[in-house]
Amino acid sequence: DTFYITSDILLRTHTSPIQARTMDAHDFTKGPLKMISPGRVYRRDTDDATHSHQFHQIEGLVIDENIAMSDLKGTLDTLVKKMFGAERKIRLRPSYFPFTEPSVEADISCFKCGGKGCNVCKMTGWIEVL
Repeated sequence: DTFYITSDILLRTHTSPIQARTMDAHDFTKGPLKMISPGRVYRRDTDDATHSHQFHQIEGLVIDENIAMSDLKGTLDTLVKKMFGAERKIRLRPSYFPFTEPSVEADISCFKCGGKGCNVCKMTGWIEVL
């Protein structure tokens, strides 16, 4: 699922390398690490209504003591309301990704039908955003 430009050069498939460089450069004696890494990524996907070979990804990373999944949910809820409107609700679904633990996917309530079900949300009331 990777786009190679040459045998040695490829287009990035995710924004995770930014996390490694940031962790390496961070001075943890000065406090916790909190970062967001948005960016354009490329994957060898077949384009359809819900997939594209080029899309934007956003990752967040927090390294601190005494943080929990509820902190992530609160952060994502704030992000969703700022980006998609205060009336949007968020739903987190447990998921498996080999590079993160725990892992979730995030859906927002449909902007067209308000969660009742329509052609935009495939009659579920939800649209996957993360």
